[in-house]
Parts: sequence; C-alpha cells; structure tokens
Amino acid sequence: MVQQSFFGEVKEALVVPLIHLSKQQIDTNKKSTKMITFSIKSIVAFITLCVLISCSPQAEYDPAAEQVIEDPLPKVLYRKVEVEGVNIFYREAGERFNPTIVLLHGFPSSSHQYRKVLNELSDDYHLIAPDYPGFGESDFPDPSDYEYTFDNIATTINGLLEKLMINEYVLMIQDYGAPIGLRIAQAYPNRVKGIINQNGNAYEEGMGEAWAPLRKLWKNPSKENKEALMPVFSYEGLKWQYTHGTKDEENINPDTWNLDYVRMNRPGAYQMNLDLFYDY
Repeated sequence: MVQQSFFGEVKEALVVPLIHLSKQQIDTNKKSTKMITFSIKSIVAFITLCVLISCSPQAEYDPAAEQVIEDPLPKVLYRKVEVEGVNIFYREAGERFNPTIVLLHGFPSSSHQYRKVLNELSDDYHLIAPDYPGFGESDFPDPSDYEYTFDNIATTINGLLEKLMINEYVLMIQDYGAPIGLRIAQAYPNRVKGIINQNGNAYEEGMGEAWAPLRKLWKNPSKENKEALMPVFSYEGLKWQYTHGTKDEENINPDTWNLDYVRMNRPGAYQMNLDLFYDY
C-alpha cells in the first residue's frame, strides 16, 4: 500500500507533465518525441527502483556475526632433508613452540598413514612424520650402498631429527616404528619424553603363529624360505595388512594398499624388505 500511494504521487508530479510535454513536441519534432519517451521510461524505472529499495527491510549490522573463513584443514608441509647422502622425506605440521611428536610408520606403509593424525593434532602439537629409506617418498638407495637394518634406519632417522634441531619429543611407534623408535629411545633417553605405542613389538611373546614363516627365514635364509614370504608382497597380501580383522571393509580407503603395491613393485623392493624381515 505504501509503495502504490507513493508511486501515484510521483506519477502525478513528474510523469504526467512530461507526457504533456511530449505531446507538444510530437507536432514539431518526432525525433525529440522518441528521446522524451525514452527519458520518461527511464525516470519511471529509476523511481520504481528507489521505491522498492526504500521500502525493503534493512538488516542491522552486527559485528559479532562476521566470521573469518579459514581452511578447514591445517597446513601440512612436505619436505626433504639429506642425511648422510640419503634424502629423507617427512611431513611436518603444527608450530615449533608446541610439544613435538615424531610419528614412525610401519610396514608396508609410509608417513602417508599419519595424514589424518597430522590434521587432527596440528593445533596443539608440532608433528614430524618421516619416511624411512626405501619407503614412501624418501630415497631408495641400492642395498650395496645402504644397509637395510633397523640399527641403520634408526641412525638415519635420528640424524634427521638432529638436522632439524629437534632435541625433545614424544615417539609414536607402530609396527616397524617400534624397532626403530626403541633404538632411538635407548640411545638418547634424555630426548625422548614419552612413547605412544600402537601394535609395536618389544618382546618375543608378541610374535605369534603368524611369524612362523619368518622364524624359518631366521633359522635358514634359503631361497625356498624367502620365496615362501613372497605372497606378503602381493596385491592381496598388502590389502590384508589393512583389512584383516576389520568389521567393515568399506570403511578402509583402498588408496592405501594400492599406493603400497606400486612402491613394492619397484626394482629391489622385495630384496630390501626381505633384508628387514631377516633383521627383525
């Protein structure tokens, strides 16, 4: 009702006189008539717009309602550092002034297994997740140039931490992370402020029936005993590492074992892993 009343007044005050003006001009100049008609239409459109804007409800400014849109995932850096001739890849997240957690991965994966942990904890912790030599994005030196033992890998990972000047940290150990992390803890007990252990062996009782083929390898590293372990490196064998024991396989991302399978099929990967099996 307000809009109709207001527009009626505007029409009487402006539009009608202009129409009369246009009639006077029709007899003398048709071109001017067209220009005036166009002007009338433009004025009417402009007035209508002004009326609609003036009658529209205006929301009050509320500074508290302003929100800064941020990236939902904290920033993760992907870096490499050379340690005794070997380029070691690592993922880093969080601020240096926060407590540091060093996340050590297992077989057959890499720091990729901790990708979600890095995002979840980086607000409160400084996180370092390295790839061992021959794993993930780290260099894969030939066994003739690098000895694939847990002693040597522990030395390399400690060298990485020293290069990064990380002198106090908590160790997260899982699977292969245990024989590596526990060696570091033994050598530098003052640096290790705690240990988080997920399925990391530190005792002979932890080696059940599944270790029977490896026990044969330890007693006799023959060609036959090595070949008996080859199914572990197959596509199904790698998939088993992720899906065995799970209630719902649909919850497991297949990218995990597919990525491992690609890396396991690099030249020399079987021999490198057999060396670590034997050293275990």
